[in-house]
Amino acid sequence: MSKKVLVLPGDGIGPEIIAEAVKVLNLANEKYNLDLELVEGELGGAAIDKHGVPLADSTLALAREVDAVLLGAVGGPKWDTIEKSIRPERGLLKIRSELGLFANLRPAILYPQLADASSLKPEVVSGLDILIVRELTGGIYFGTPRDQVVLENGERKAFDTLPYSESEIRRIARVGFDMAMVRNKKLCSVDKANVLASSQLWREVVEEVAKDYPEVELSHMYVDNAAMQLVRAPKQFDVVVTDNMFGDILSDEASMLTGSIGMLPSASLDSNNKGMYEPCHGSAPDIAGKGLANPLATILSVSMMLRYSFSQAGAADAIEQAVSDVLDQGLRTGDIMSEGMRKVGTAEMGDAVVAALQQL
Repeated sequence: MSKKVLVLPGDGIGPEIIAEAVKVLNLANEKYNLDLELVEGELGGAAIDKHGVPLADSTLALAREVDAVLLGAVGGPKWDTIEKSIRPERGLLKIRSELGLFANLRPAILYPQLADASSLKPEVVSGLDILIVRELTGGIYFGTPRDQVVLENGERKAFDTLPYSESEIRRIARVGFDMAMVRNKKLCSVDKANVLASSQLWREVVEEVAKDYPEVELSHMYVDNAAMQLVRAPKQFDVVVTDNMFGDILSDEASMLTGSIGMLPSASLDSNNKGMYEPCHGSAPDIAGKGLANPLATILSVSMMLRYSFSQAGAADAIEQAVSDVLDQGLRTGDIMSEGMRKVGTAEMGDAVVAALQQL
């Protein structure tokens, strides 16, 4: 029986990068007899234009039925002035919440071919391999109450809420420890326990979960220090587990260690490893439609999908090898371009990965 993948191209550069990722997925599907069926839907601005909302009920129903979701990117200035409750990003938050995708895995791996593209010295980042485990369906992005009000003196005031329950913390901590167990048995939990009550509970619960993983070396770090340490000595980290907002910020910072955010894939998983896979970057409306976007993060997201949701490690390894082979050939999109390399566009980079995969 075939398994289904819902493809959501989204907005901005989303359709361009998804097109290249689908080329790679179609070849892997054929080459490795994966028996996958692809269906397409809308999310974000594209859904607003077609359905009037950023996530239609029909698309959500389809997302619940399929075995995995592949997403491009959402958002853009076209929808910045519409009602806040139906802006593109609300669709993204809703699909994560409705599917229970609480565990976001963001690997920051420096391909050796891109050492010169990093903003840090090669000796600082060479060999970098960090996995950031971000809690994705709780915290300040989902907390209530939230509002903007006008005080009696006419001054505007806005507030957000950062709630975490013990069960939410416990389940993401377990993902962090499980990931550490299959890597180097080293986990750093990042919080702000010196200031935030939610972080104090976070640290307490992580310590409790640690008792079930005696082989894992657990450390704690305040988020401001972690941000500094990522650029000072990033190779001290292996697996990092943190909350929604801190993970959002730190994983984007980590992306620049690898040369470009255009190289970072991600997986958002539920408790059964059903997931939504997407690049860490946004919709980049300034370059949309110009064929300039780097599709490698999206292609590597396909690799993560095959690995985590379909248990196809061989096909996943092959895609990652194909990406490495293309970098060996000296092909670079603008965001990872360096002296002596050959600059290519979105489609040419995708075609190169397809050709490399075909040769494996």
